[in-house]
Amino acid sequence: MLDRTDRSVLGIWFWTVDRWLLTSAFMLMGIGIILVMAASPPVAERIGLAEQHFVLRQLIYLPLAIGLMLVVSLLNPRQIRIISLFGLAGICGLMILTLLTGAEVKGATRWISLGPVRLQPSEFAKPFFAIICAWLLFLWREGDNFPGWIWATAVAGVITLILIMQPDVGMTSVIVLTWGFQMFLAGMPALLVIAAAAIAVAGAVAAYFLLDHVYARVQKFLDGGAWQTKQSIQSFIDGGLLGVGPGDGKVKENLPDAHADFIFSVAAEEYGLFACLMLITLYAFFVLRSFDKSVNRQSLFSLIAGAGLAMQFGVQAAIHMASSVNLIPTKGMTLPFISYGGSSLLASALTVGFILALTKRETYSQQPLGRGGNHGT
Repeated sequence: MLDRTDRSVLGIWFWTVDRWLLTSAFMLMGIGIILVMAASPPVAERIGLAEQHFVLRQLIYLPLAIGLMLVVSLLNPRQIRIISLFGLAGICGLMILTLLTGAEVKGATRWISLGPVRLQPSEFAKPFFAIICAWLLFLWREGDNFPGWIWATAVAGVITLILIMQPDVGMTSVIVLTWGFQMFLAGMPALLVIAAAAIAVAGAVAAYFLLDHVYARVQKFLDGGAWQTKQSIQSFIDGGLLGVGPGDGKVKENLPDAHADFIFSVAAEEYGLFACLMLITLYAFFVLRSFDKSVNRQSLFSLIAGAGLAMQFGVQAAIHMASSVNLIPTKGMTLPFISYGGSSLLASALTVGFILALTKRETYSQQPLGRGGNHGT
């Protein structure tokens, strides 16, 4: 235990970080390992790898993700802005390099090999963009005639263009929604909100007609879902309320991406509807508490950035879950902290680390705990 009078960086962090958000993040990580252990062995065997290949790789990335989340949560807003500025510039460079040298997988070029490591740069673009967009909008509102909203729109446009060229419609949707949500929080005029929504709809229609990858997925969705989606829906039926039991599910033996894009289906079959509802509740709790902590910040930057990051986290989870039950076309998007993947796990840790840093209590009591001590903030 650290005393409340401890003025070290670690001591201040310990008494100001939101314990509920931190606990929720650790719970999601723990659930993720359990589900990767359940879903990945059949996938590994089908492609000729050792049965525990994906489990071991996820266990290697997990302590790195925890360390990243905790270190980032120690930062102050100024440090977060500086890191995000250089981080977004570097990630945009890697995204362009991915287009030039990356291998095409399932009609998309999203991955780049950096020595022994395969990286999906677009995963890291999301949290960095949310910080930079919030910073520019903050300068727009607090500065003298600084066109921050124009710069934020330009940055969103550049990232969106790169993502469309990959193509990655799911990630594009998250970036556009983040931009629109943060613009709304910053006081964007209603007319511009309507115009932005119209442009987003027009962009979706254009993607349907111009991108074969998008057209095929939408057509399969309109025809009742692709084979993978039908298998996913069947897993919910077979799982019922309580599931068939840990390790006894069959859907993971058929779905090629059961450990990543359809891991929610594995949870539904083996642990049942109640477990899925508990998982949804955990995500909802994290997002809503992040919103609550963000809107009470004195800094407009912290409000816009924290709420934008929380929205990203929740939207990504919602897209994954919705595509698993054919509510929307499949997007190939991971479930934060749950799905297998080093890039996804580290990017989720970065996002949550930023949220923890931006929602820390701004003041706290320095009176030691004990009889008659002040236990509040």
